[in-house]
Amino acid sequence: MDRQQLETQIEQALKANKFGSFGTVENGGPKVRYMAIYHEGLTIYLATDRKTHKVEELQNNPKAALLLGFEQGGTGDIVEIEGEATVSSDDSLKSKVWRDDFKQYLDGPDDPDYVVIKLTPSRIEFVPKGEERQVWTA
Repeated sequence: MDRQQLETQIEQALKANKFGSFGTVENGGPKVRYMAIYHEGLTIYLATDRKTHKVEELQNNPKAALLLGFEQGGTGDIVEIEGEATVSSDDSLKSKVWRDDFKQYLDGPDDPDYVVIKLTPSRIEFVPKGEERQVWTA
């Protein structure tokens, strides 16, 4: 499979899987939680409250990982993403990522505590259901 085909398949898996396990580093060890994902191309966006531990963890160490595809309702394709994450309070990005189901955690897209985590991949392992592992690198 060539690079363009691999990127297309990864993007399809990202589109089909709305949730993933997002990992950060806390006190030198892994900390993982489920999060809703949004993406543009291979760049991942995650909505959160700026007062969460994950924001503090990313300020201390921007290394992060995302695993998706195996949970119930997923495609069965496994996507493992490693990269660096930044936290943004950019209004246009917040509006783009906002979903009404975030209202249980945040007041709305203008909530001052609402921020978006941008995960820029450096390496992606992709295992299409029943097929061989493929590796994408930046």
